[in-house]
Amino acid sequence: MSVFTLAPIGHVAGGRAEAIDDEWGNSRAVIRLDPERFTDEALLGLEAFSHAEIIFLFDQVSDDQITTGARRPRGNPDWPRVGIFAQRGKNRPNRLGISICRIVAVDGLELAVEGLDAIDGTPVLDIKPVMAGFQPRGEMREPDWARAIMAGYW
Repeated sequence: MSVFTLAPIGHVAGGRAEAIDDEWGNSRAVIRLDPERFTDEALLGLEAFSHAEIIFLFDQVSDDQITTGARRPRGNPDWPRVGIFAQRGKNRPNRLGISICRIVAVDGLELAVEGLDAIDGTPVLDIKPVMAGFQPRGEMREPDWARAIMAGYW
């Protein structure tokens, strides 16, 4: 098995202090890039986009909380057991989170966003602009339980 080492490009500042499952839509936070590694040029041009995809690390998930098999999303007995790769829970094998956020502002080494479902202090691994050409092509489908989860998420 290959092992990869990733260093955070920055951290989340502000927003929520704890990971609560719902109502992330109005949550505002700032991603502060590491000034030892980056200059203002790293975010240059990002302000021209409406949204950014943020890749982050669920750093507060311990080894014993990792799920590799199937479970009921949110522990809800009314929903079917589904594998970890058929859900978006934080207890993932590599602890990676991905969120598409609205860009509020870009200022030097800071990116202000809305709708980031990561908490204050979360390590950020990468930022990518959202481009229409990279969005899903064709009709999207999802099971009823997935729509139910998202009803109050944003």
